[in-house]
Amino acid sequence: MRLSIDHRTIYRFAVPQARLVQMLRLTPENTHDQTIASWRIDVDCDARLRTGRDGLGNVITMLYAEGPVDGIAITVHGEVLTSHSDGVLHGVHEPLPPALFLRATEATPADPAIAAFAAETAEGAQSRIGALHRVNAALHERFAFDCGRPEPGRTAGAAFREDRATSRDLAQMFAVAARSLGTPARYVSGYLHTDRDGEHR
Repeated sequence: MRLSIDHRTIYRFAVPQARLVQMLRLTPENTHDQTIASWRIDVDCDARLRTGRDGLGNVITMLYAEGPVDGIAITVHGEVLTSHSDGVLHGVHEPLPPALFLRATEATPADPAIAAFAAETAEGAQSRIGALHRVNAALHERFAFDCGRPEPGRTAGAAFREDRATSRDLAQMFAVAARSLGTPARYVSGYLHTDRDGEHR
């Protein structure tokens, strides 16, 4: 499948900034299951962009702009070729040991209710990946999808007690569930393909 990405973020500042430094995590990587055909990041002011990696191995772009800056627009254009892999990425750049992603975080603390849900859902699965697919499907069945903005600071446990969940809520709940089953997991941001107001987004 060929995906065309057009992404624009606009920042407005109440007080002009003397200098602007931002870390952008907007660049996907080539894997066995996806190929980046083209990718470009543009800004609407005089700025320097430098590409590197963060401590987790993610591709980052550092943006530096001299002020005064009262606003900035960051635009991404790109095309990505993907192949079906049942939701499993192969050949991902992962420099850190998997056990690191068994640890709890502020947004994804261990939660007894999620652990019980995961154990019950995964019971009888023939493989680890089969168990994880069951948990993922069960989470999507349990919650009505909320396409709005995620609530800042909401943990996976708090989201699990609600009736609706955003894509971030679902990802964080799945990470907690997977870890409770002994599988390392972490949250990765990305794009969600939806139909809203008659448009593909």
